[in-house]
Amino acid sequence: MTEVAIAYEPAVGRYINIEVEGRNNRVYVEQAGEGTPLLCLHTAGSDGRQYRALLNDEQLLARYRVIAFDLPYHGKSSPPEGWERDDYLLTSERYVATVMAVVAALKLDRPIVMGCSIGGRAVLHLALHHGPSFRAAIGLQSGLHAESIFGAQYEAEGIMNRPEAHGGEMCSMLISGLIGPEAPHKDRWETIWHYMQGGPGVFAGDLHYYFDDGDLRNGMVSYIDTNICPLYLLSGEYDYSASPEAAEEVARNVRGAQYQLMPGLGHFPMSEDPERFLGYLRPVLQEIEAKENRVSP
Repeated sequence: MTEVAIAYEPAVGRYINIEVEGRNNRVYVEQAGEGTPLLCLHTAGSDGRQYRALLNDEQLLARYRVIAFDLPYHGKSSPPEGWERDDYLLTSERYVATVMAVVAALKLDRPIVMGCSIGGRAVLHLALHHGPSFRAAIGLQSGLHAESIFGAQYEAEGIMNRPEAHGGEMCSMLISGLIGPEAPHKDRWETIWHYMQGGPGVFAGDLHYYFDDGDLRNGMVSYIDTNICPLYLLSGEYDYSASPEAAEEVARNVRGAQYQLMPGLGHFPMSEDPERFLGYLRPVLQEIEAKENRVSP
């Protein structure tokens, strides 16, 4: 019998246990490659599969250890024990504590942190409060705040938690218009599929952070020191939630932040059109590496 080689993808998935706010969380982590750690934060209601292309890019993996984890309640991560007694609400404090717990558990030495949407807001909180812990921060679809995409008369939970509607399909419907019109058909629908699979109340709980608790219009971002943690902002043009203007506002408020528009892309650049996105990401990573080399003894 002829032995057939199995064509495994390079990413390896493992579970870690981290403590956040006094509760144990079983968190799923995928990683691939070697070199500088690149820690990736997914969007609201989705999971680390959004970074599948980065975890498979040979050029990237030759220089970077790409790491994508599912937040508690998301993807293959579990909610903490006793979750059934609480409403899930993501807060700034919880999000930052979760990321820092992952950094500690994986023993990451000053990783580059990159996040999209709620992750793009989180990198601002991380750069502000834990700047020395990171080599750089990359915000995708970042903004100081966001207005509800549901309209003033609706709440996210009210739209998706209805007996006559499937919550996952309602969720995917709401985000489908945020994908750029030029996205490849396959990647567009894989991005939507991830949203169809979210747990009940998770998307709405994430949006609590996105619309309310994570609001950074208090001026605190001006204290981000880009000499310690350089900040790069990449924004897809087809996004009415975290618009290019929102990213430009962040850049105006953070001295030294660098902003670039990504024409043709929408709210989920790394997932909806990975090849086009990588064309914008690679020069940013090269610049971060060049800065590191200039300051190294």
